[in-house]
Amino acid sequence: MNEKISVVIPAYNESKHIAENLRTILASLASLAEDFEILLIDDGSIDETWRRAAESEQAAPGRLRVLRYAHNMGKGYALACGARFASGTHTVFLDADLDLHPDQLSRFFEIMRRSGADAVVGSKWHPASTVSYPRWRRFLSRGYYAIVRCLFGLPLRDTQTGLKVFRSDALARVVPRLLAKRFAFDVELLAVMHRMGYTIVEAPVDLQFRRALPRLRLRDAFAVLVDTLAIFYRLHIRRYYDKEPAAQHRALLEVFEPPQGTVLGR
Repeated sequence: MNEKISVVIPAYNESKHIAENLRTILASLASLAEDFEILLIDDGSIDETWRRAAESEQAAPGRLRVLRYAHNMGKGYALACGARFASGTHTVFLDADLDLHPDQLSRFFEIMRRSGADAVVGSKWHPASTVSYPRWRRFLSRGYYAIVRCLFGLPLRDTQTGLKVFRSDALARVVPRLLAKRFAFDVELLAVMHRMGYTIVEAPVDLQFRRALPRLRLRDAFAVLVDTLAIFYRLHIRRYYDKEPAAQHRALLEVFEPPQGTVLGR
């Protein structure tokens, strides 16, 4: 690609694998584009995630930037912060655990080029997808899809898969309107993009579930449902998203980037 790509990676307590995964992502992007940046957002981790990522940053100057804040705010908050700092013409959202390998990005960009879409989102339920996924996650995903389809009528079979590509100019218009900070962020983002007339298409994914312990607990699933209903209320009843935002949410810009060489705990 000739354009610059910004890859936003939210990370929470990923210290065991983050250095290796960042090396993988750097190598993959080097084969895809001449100009790219990786923005790793440490979402208030309480392990060594930032320290390991900062070491990787020193090994890849100009390619990798590590941002962090002190308290866990949620994946959606981290993605929104990363989008705020991205400087590429295209912005990629990628999960830190690499259940979805970044080599798939070439497929996403080809679909975007052919379709002229403003966003290409990965779908576990695409007929061409290859998915190794626990049954309980399949059940939750199917059930949530049915709810989202009923409430928002999105032309998508999946909103939660952690690999998405956006035209940055479109993303910049949408993100300032968003309020969800955790797991319902993806639905809010895509529902608002659809509402604003942007084109969203799906791409098949190769997904290998690698995490030993689930991050999404029962109370989290309930919170996602509540947030999703709140998005429906804001979208269709209050029509909150139809208004131009007066300004970026001030809290969203409060991201702390430790000075080069700073060590946590000092």
